[in-house]
Amino acid sequence: MIVLKAAQENLLAALQSVAGIVERRHTLPILANVLLRKNGPAIEFTTSDLEIQVRTTAELGGDAGSLSVTVGARKLIDILRALPADQTVTLSASGSKLTLTGGKSRFTLQTLPADDFPLVNEAVDFGPAFSVPQKTLKGLINQVHFAMAVHDIRYYLNGILFIAEGSTLTLVATDGHRLALAQATLDHEVPKQEVILPRKTVLELQRLLKDDKDNDDGAIEMRFAANQAKFAFSGMEFVTKLVEGKFPDYNRVIPKNHKNHVTLGRVPLLGCLQRAAILTSEKFKGVRLNIEPGVLRIASSNAEQEEAKEELEIDYNGDAIEIGFNVTYLMDALTNIPQEMVKLELQDSQASALLTVPEQAGFKYVVMPMRI
Repeated sequence: MIVLKAAQENLLAALQSVAGIVERRHTLPILANVLLRKNGPAIEFTTSDLEIQVRTTAELGGDAGSLSVTVGARKLIDILRALPADQTVTLSASGSKLTLTGGKSRFTLQTLPADDFPLVNEAVDFGPAFSVPQKTLKGLINQVHFAMAVHDIRYYLNGILFIAEGSTLTLVATDGHRLALAQATLDHEVPKQEVILPRKTVLELQRLLKDDKDNDDGAIEMRFAANQAKFAFSGMEFVTKLVEGKFPDYNRVIPKNHKNHVTLGRVPLLGCLQRAAILTSEKFKGVRLNIEPGVLRIASSNAEQEEAKEELEIDYNGDAIEIGFNVTYLMDALTNIPQEMVKLELQDSQASALLTVPEQAGFKYVVMPMRI
């Protein structure tokens, strides 16, 4: 049976859209596979890692009839990538094997039964659906994802807090040393829903969401249940488990009424920090900021007694402050903000600093100082 006959790039695009969650090593060998379900001209591609499930459908020709089978996702993608982009490829099924042909190339792949593929049991208690443009959600994720913890024992920090309340969608991430918050306005009011999305889910959404300015590919629809979230966008369905636990009270962390503030160009500040970072010690990554009326000085040094010094002219009339930061924390935020100007608010050398964007009221980034 000919399962499909299509351009290499069309099949590759469908597979790549679902294969991001597939790990190369698995305790269950079938989790390295993609589930193909053919019904007439349409083929459904499904992958799972037991916690996340991604599904998309494509019309890729082939014989009429139905078929369900699983085959190695990465192997199939590697083969397709190695074939010319404009080539027509054919996938045919015979017994327990799938054969992929393209031009004079032929590959025979072993399959595993579709019945053995562990599909995620979808929750029955999903709350009301709401949606935002894909570009909006991707923008919010871009502005906070870097502040997520990585393998933290406080498992609730290894992800992003999503809060939909009224007409506002808020995303918050923190690793205990810094906190990023970004907000967007929803088209209509929704009852309060609060969930923590796992780190892997966040990074996969970031990869899949479209932010094409000329061709906005529609909205992403979101639904949350007690232990699951469901997303639908661009012909894809994405179901994920949630992180259980209580996220910290982020409002208590965000400084209020810092008396010293300066607005400066994001790119010049980022450039100074990137250069100073070269001579920081590998372990501490510390830089010193000296802020005085009219000038910001940035300095770093390392165990080899090397040092870097940078200066920026600024429009500032507040207190003279010397404060230390992990330079990576500052650079992460500045790299992921698209706007040209940023505002730095400080109290003294002991208090957390607040970074905001004059053009976007909904973005806040808090970073704790460090002793240098």
